Amino acid sequence: MKKNRLAIIITVFLIVIAGVLLWNNRYLSSLRSDAYDFTVRDTASITRMFFADKSGNQVLLERNDDAGWTVNGKYNAQPVMIDNILYTLDKLRIKMPVSLASHNNVIRNMAGTNTKVEIYQIVPRINLFNKIKLFPHEKLTKVFYVGDVTQDNSGTYVLKEGADKAYIVHLHGFRGFVSSRFSADPEDWRDHKIFSSSMRDIKSYTLEFNNQPEKSFVINEIGNFKFEMKHLDGTPIDVDTVKMLNLLNSFKDVRFEAFLTDVDEDRRDSVINSPFDERLTLVTKDGTKSVVTTYPMKIKAPSYMPEDDLDDDIDHKYAYIANDDELVMVQEFAFGKFLQPAAYYKKNNSRHQRMIYVDELEEIPSR
Repeated sequence: MKKNRLAIIITVFLIVIAGVLLWNNRYLSSLRSDAYDFTVRDTASITRMFFADKSGNQVLLERNDDAGWTVNGKYNAQPVMIDNILYTLDKLRIKMPVSLASHNNVIRNMAGTNTKVEIYQIVPRINLFNKIKLFPHEKLTKVFYVGDVTQDNSGTYVLKEGADKAYIVHLHGFRGFVSSRFSADPEDWRDHKIFSSSMRDIKSYTLEFNNQPEKSFVINEIGNFKFEMKHLDGTPIDVDTVKMLNLLNSFKDVRFEAFLTDVDEDRRDSVINSPFDERLTLVTKDGTKSVVTTYPMKIKAPSYMPEDDLDDDIDHKYAYIANDDELVMVQEFAFGKFLQPAAYYKKNNSRHQRMIYVDELEEIPSR
């Protein structure tokens, strides 16, 4: 009798263990399957990415073989941002399912705040053992919703379209959240580049100072990697070649700081039609002409103070990019090197800077 009872206990125990293992295997299998609902391993096959949030923002990123990635079919995308999102889609992993205790609350919050993500890829209509792939076509392969961050800021809530189970995802080896990487604001994706020409492609560069012709100059190519600098009236400038070549070499990657979409139309027109500070014109050998005009920017102050009474912001300027009909903000620290006057490039020109001693620092007023 004791042997039969022991046998029954052992049998029940084994059945329970087998059930737990079976359930765990199915759970892990389901988890592994669900994990790929948020991951794109072959990012090279992605052709389009569409993000839309509850605030009405929408952005369509499209791969173009000639121009790279574009934003909403009109603008060039920032390569760094594109690389960042492709890396995220490849490395995104499920950290854990949302707990039953907080699941309903998470779903409720996601219904009010989320970003819809659609991923389109080139996939074969026929795929035999992942070896023979025939009839490639574009297909919508992933649709999921990205929610808010977890309380410890170490993960992000996601939900597959049509599913009722939410997960917490993260990037392996990265502590933080990924929701900001799925921004639906087009400005976050647009390239901030103003100039992107190498020295070998430059035909001429002209810098005009408004009402100050003595500061203005033009640089023309006269041979292979040979240039000359003149005043706008044609007077030659005995130029410091190193300084001039450093300037021309800086046009590889020139960027502005921020878009100014919050500036209303009247204010925008007022800025563009006001007297300018400097005008930069870069002409490349293929005939492309890029024109950027700068204007003074006033220091931000209370709304009750008339703008005419404000001082100029010495750290920032307005810049109007004529080719894109775009008014942006440039930073003096980065953009100022392109605004040096003709005298700066003359040979033997050195600006004397008086040494400031430690005991004088207390006398220098702070801003």
